[in-house]
Amino acid sequence: MNTAAVKQLAHDCGFELAGVARAEPAADLDRFEDWVEQGRAGEMRYMTDHRADVRRDPRNLLPTARSIVCVGKLYNTDAPHNASPGHGWISRYAWGADYHEILRKGLERLLEKLKSAAGDFDHKICVDTAPLLERSYARLAGLGWIGKNTCLINQEQGSWFFLGELLTSLELTPDTPPPDRCGTCTRCIDACPTNAIIPEGLDARRCISYFTIELRGPVPEEMHPAIGNHIFGCDICQDVCPWNGRAPFTDDAAFAAQHFAPDLEHLAALTPEEFQKMFRHTPVTRARYTGFLRNVEIAKANTGS
Repeated sequence: MNTAAVKQLAHDCGFELAGVARAEPAADLDRFEDWVEQGRAGEMRYMTDHRADVRRDPRNLLPTARSIVCVGKLYNTDAPHNASPGHGWISRYAWGADYHEILRKGLERLLEKLKSAAGDFDHKICVDTAPLLERSYARLAGLGWIGKNTCLINQEQGSWFFLGELLTSLELTPDTPPPDRCGTCTRCIDACPTNAIIPEGLDARRCISYFTIELRGPVPEEMHPAIGNHIFGCDICQDVCPWNGRAPFTDDAAFAAQHFAPDLEHLAALTPEEFQKMFRHTPVTRARYTGFLRNVEIAKANTGS
């Protein structure tokens, strides 16, 4: 089994991006640990608890790991990218079905194809929730570079990608990381309404996505005006990125827009049961009912409703 064949199988399984990295500590591990030590992870305890030690080496997840097959799944959809007055904004990645299930199924298909071609081997599928520096390994696998907005950017296809990994005991030739092509551009930095993008990367404690998804409890009042009508996540730093100017659209029906700009008055009146029914099998439930209503109330105040 060689790297080129693995990448072709990944493409056959519906992944637009694929590459291979070595299963060893990433060179930018120190930068991540410094970021955590400075408190920039906010209240995201899964970044700072015992799982932080696991992130230091992918072999903590699979002791026999030699290679990491990294994949990217495009989720950019051809739908309106603005909200009319009185409507909230949901981040593009949450418009459709829950990506965790979709990526895992795709990686399971890839695993079966690899087993058919190479025989049995040790493996572990990772999709977002695993303690793995996935953007770092995606960069090492040649999928793109990590931009100033901390998103992985592919030169040809932009940054609208979900990432997934298959840790494997197979010995595969690693790909080469691409050069950083952000250059002197500062569009994402200039456009961020909360000044969350800093030289060290991203200060989650000032990020709209953090406030509306990860934070449990009240959002600092001084941040309310800058949140605007965002009720789940934020795409501003990706919307303004020049590398997304010609980003392709996915044809995967699972990511078709369902709830990208819902009516705020309707959302404010949702019961817990109605919330679950409306957003079942989508990433929006991560905010939880109380957190989501908190976001809706902030957006209503910002829109004068």
